[in-house]
Amino acid sequence: MKKDTVSAPFEPIVDDSIADSRIKIANFLPDPESRLDSILMKCKPISDSSIPYRNLTDSSTKRESIARLIDKLDASVSIRYQRTIEDTYCNVYTFDYCYFSKVYVPTVWWTDDALQKVLEGEEVEAVYGKTVDHIYSSAIHDWFLKWGASFGWKRMFEVDEIQTKVNTNGGIGIICAKRKEKGLSGHIVPVVPETDLNSAYRENGVVVYPLQSQAGKLNYNYFSEVKKDWWNDELYSSYVFYYHE
Repeated sequence: MKKDTVSAPFEPIVDDSIADSRIKIANFLPDPESRLDSILMKCKPISDSSIPYRNLTDSSTKRESIARLIDKLDASVSIRYQRTIEDTYCNVYTFDYCYFSKVYVPTVWWTDDALQKVLEGEEVEAVYGKTVDHIYSSAIHDWFLKWGASFGWKRMFEVDEIQTKVNTNGGIGIICAKRKEKGLSGHIVPVVPETDLNSAYRENGVVVYPLQSQAGKLNYNYFSEVKKDWWNDELYSSYVFYYHE
């Protein structure tokens, strides 16, 4: 969470489902100092050849490799994702999960000036504090609405639907909620495939609380019922569900 907050709403972002071919990924190269056992370089991809990427061969290999990825990232114990006095790291964990799943969610994003140059076709290098800056979960909520379609994300509206797609296809699901108080962190989590040992919570056969994985105030490799429908908490002004094959 961030200090110096105010109780003011964010400007509403209109859902833009049309991809914009002009937009480019804002990202850094993997850094040897970005590691699971370190708090350094959280804005950069992890440089660790032992972390498995999602195997895109078919739905079965996707699901199996996602399970291995969750085990390897091990949010419940990895130093990279543990909360500090200043902050929690749901966005960092989600970035890592998506990066190794071969889909894009930003952990840094273009500054306004740099974004305009990118949209005008200029080649812009990602330089922290100049052309890119950190993007936190409340702003990622708006990023999905504005730019998600440009990076292959499809908006969904029911947790049962997103859990079914994740289970069936081995795709990537996301729940992202925006805080009411501007300047405070929202929350973002992956929705993950069910396993023999971990399942979503259903009522009358319908998913009510999907199976998720997160870093935050508490870190869970897998959870469902323990946090119930957290995205409906009064702390949040809005939430979105997104899916990527």
